[in-house]
Order: sequence, then C-alpha cells, then structure tokens
Amino acid sequence: MSVTPHDFDYIKNLVFKHSAIVLDAGKEYLVSSRLNPVAKKAGVNSIGELVSKLKASGSAGLLTEVIEAMTTNETSFFRDLHPFETLKSAVFPQLIQARRTVKSLRIWCGASSSGQEPYTISMVIKENFPELANWNIQILCTDISQEMLDRTKNGEYSQLEVNRGLPITKLVKFFSQSGTQWKAKDDLRKFIHTQPLNLAGTWPSIGQFDLIFIRNVLIYFDSNTKKQIMAKVRSVLKPDGFFFLGATETTLNLDDKFERITTGKTTYYRKLA
Repeated sequence: MSVTPHDFDYIKNLVFKHSAIVLDAGKEYLVSSRLNPVAKKAGVNSIGELVSKLKASGSAGLLTEVIEAMTTNETSFFRDLHPFETLKSAVFPQLIQARRTVKSLRIWCGASSSGQEPYTISMVIKENFPELANWNIQILCTDISQEMLDRTKNGEYSQLEVNRGLPITKLVKFFSQSGTQWKAKDDLRKFIHTQPLNLAGTWPSIGQFDLIFIRNVLIYFDSNTKKQIMAKVRSVLKPDGFFFLGATETTLNLDDKFERITTGKTTYYRKLA
C-alpha cells in the first residue's frame, strides 16, 4: 500500500500532535511499512482508506494503534555498552555511598520500549552490587505504548531478541527458557514497575529519581520539545542524581542547567548547583 502526499501529511500531523515525533519528508516508506498491518487489521485496503476511517470514526482505539505503530521501538540489551560500564565503575558506587543511610534507589527509564534497557540495569545491579540486596530499588519503565509496557512487565523475549547484546553467561544466569522464549527471573523482575507516559505530553506525578535514562528518543523530537522535556527531567532528577542521553544526543544548546561529565567513552549529566 503506497502513501499519497495528502495521506502522508495527515499522518505526519497526527503523529506530531499526539506524540511530538517529527516525520520528515522522505519517510513515506516508513508510514507505509508501519501502517499496512494496521490497515489490514482495521479491515481496509489502503492507507488512504485508513486515513478516511480515522477522520470519520474518531475511534480512540484506532488512533492509539496508529500512534503506537509509528513509534520506533528499536532497542537491545546492553545497547552501546559503555553507559552500563560507567554505571558499574562510577555511577552506582557514588549513589550507593550517597544513599547508604536511606538504602533506597529510584531509577527511571523513559521511552523504555520492550524493556531491554531496564533489565540490563537490573543485571548490572544484581551482578556487581550484592550489598544492594536489602535495599529498596525501583526501576520505573515508561513508554507511550501500552503493548511495550506489557512486554516489559512480562519480561519475556525471543531468541532473536536475547541474541542482540546479551552474553550467553548472563542469559542463562538471569533468564529461564520457556519453549522458544526466554523469561527474566523473578530477582530481575522485582525491580521493574511500568507506567504509561508520553514524554512530549503532560507528565503524571512520578516523584524524584537518583538515575534517569532517556536514551535515543530525543532525536525524534524538534528543538522546542527537547527543551521542554529536559526542563521537566531537571524537575524530577535529585540534586545529586545522574541523567543519561543517547550517544548522539546532548543538552548542548538546549538546556544550560546541566553539567556534562565524561567517564571513559561515556558522557552523562548532573544538574548544576
């Protein structure tokens, strides 16, 4: 099913309105590949008919399916590796020292997709910091897609998904095989909490965090939306907390109230005092 310029403009504006994701010219192929399955499920034969149905029905369910289909859910275990090495060598040791009295850590993975990132953080904790065994640790996973949040909560992955970045030693240590799937063991899943949240929308009350990961998602937003998100991140990041962006993302020219830190090959941020 091809996409006409008119239908592409409608989808582009719809996606921006509800998710702030920018679809540049030339992304017609992406709209076609992502929405063809949605169109078939909705019982129509073209993207044009899907657009007509969206305009006519006002169905919240169909709108949600379209927005979720157009949201990029690219992720993998230990993605880019270096940030997780930095968690182990620098960030968690500092946080453990700072929180040794309260024995509590709150971590937020925004736009967490199907959960590989928060489960990676869980593995770093379990494998390297046995002193945290009796701490209260919460990893909040948020995403615009309820389907992705359900997958995260379930913690079950295909062989192809675990092959992407997860060493065999960690796979057999932290996951149990169930048919053709691998399911995270309870001692990983106990940290995981899920909640819907649209980074570009109005945020619910989520409290304060010691560590925030919002990686490889700001690249899909325009500058104004990025600035708004970073300002809100500052409001929920504890004064001595840490903030991680993706390798190609930066606060530069977007928010001057973050201090940039470099450890090895990792760049991350703290709030300026």
